[in-house]
Parts: sequence; structure tokens; C-alpha cells
Amino acid sequence: MKKIEVLGTGCPKCKKTVEIIEKVVDANNFEAEIIKVEDVKKITEKGVFMTPAVAVDGKVKIRGKVPSEEEVAGWFE
Repeated sequence: MKKIEVLGTGCPKCKKTVEIIEKVVDANNFEAEIIKVEDVKKITEKGVFMTPAVAVDGKVKIRGKVPSEEEVAGWFE
């Protein structure tokens, strides 16, 4: 099971990121725990200064943009 953390303060792009991840996980029956991290201190501790960002199993995969469905699916390969 993947641990996916969406790092952001709840802006529209952050919400869209969560929607896309949930859509891909549900459509492909991937096993994932999706966690929203909105605490600015926790976000910056991961070296993220542009949101939205996504960390998969502790490794930051994207910063400052909404991922495509293809990018999200690639995290499960």
C-alpha cells in the first residue's frame, strides 16, 4: 500500500490534486492511504515551498502543480 501525502493549505489546486489522486486510485483499484497535510510547518519540513505538492512513501514527487492522471498512475508502477 502506498502512502500518498497531498501537501497544501487547501487551495483549489490542492483540492483538485486530491480529486485526481482519488479518481486514479479508485479507477485502478490501487491500494493507497491518502493523507492531506495542511500544516505549513510540516510542509516546509519536507522541503516544499510551492504547493500543491505530493509525497509518495515519503518522497516528494511533484511541487507547485496539479499532477496529471498519468503521473499519478506512474507512482504505482
